[in-house]
Amino acid sequence: MRYALYFTPPASDPLTLSAQRWLGRNAFTGAALAQPAIAGFDAAALSGLTADPRRYGFHATLKAPFSLAEGSSEAELVAEIGRFVSQAEPFEIPEVVVGRLGSFFALVPGDHCDELQAFAGEVVRRFERFRAPLASADIARRKPDELNAAERQNLVQWGYPYVFDEFRFHMTLTGRVAAERRDAVEDVLLEHFAAFHGRPLPVAGLALFREPARGADFTVHSLFPLGGAANRKTA
Repeated sequence: MRYALYFTPPASDPLTLSAQRWLGRNAFTGAALAQPAIAGFDAAALSGLTADPRRYGFHATLKAPFSLAEGSSEAELVAEIGRFVSQAEPFEIPEVVVGRLGSFFALVPGDHCDELQAFAGEVVRRFERFRAPLASADIARRKPDELNAAERQNLVQWGYPYVFDEFRFHMTLTGRVAAERRDAVEDVLLEHFAAFHGRPLPVAGLALFREPARGADFTVHSLFPLGGAANRKTA
């Protein structure tokens, strides 16, 4: 079993509802959902385009998937998340947009956000003691030869290349998209997420996701509101 600390809006949030329909799965319940009919994309093509992000559920990575360190328990992890969120205040990303990162698309901040970077960094540090060291196969899977020096150091020290100065918030919407299809995919995403593109995104919670076995779908274990403003919501 692995755990991950992600950001995702609440289950009933309009962005969550729109994103889970796009991806074809509700990460709160694990239920498969019918994807929208998209001109120029048959059902199989859209399913393939969204296969990778569908398994993980709609989210932004803060603390990448990890196995529990020896001597740690799920109950201890949950208790520590509760303490952490009681000390963290909600904030807002001023603008998110549909953007492309390499060959895939995601919702990303329109500009640098200091509060977001600080929050993400603190999540990485605070929960590091719960993370078991990566196995050599996990390190190899990250293709360390293709990472820069800072990313390789992060992978070794923190279990994930893209933390601290290398962190870039993104809520993944597709897998890899061939160059000749990128304009068409971007147009579809801009239409589907028109209500959220160029708008603020509140960050008001921290989600604990759980993968019951390697390769299984991730689902939301619990969503913890920041600032202790509401009771913990459990999937």
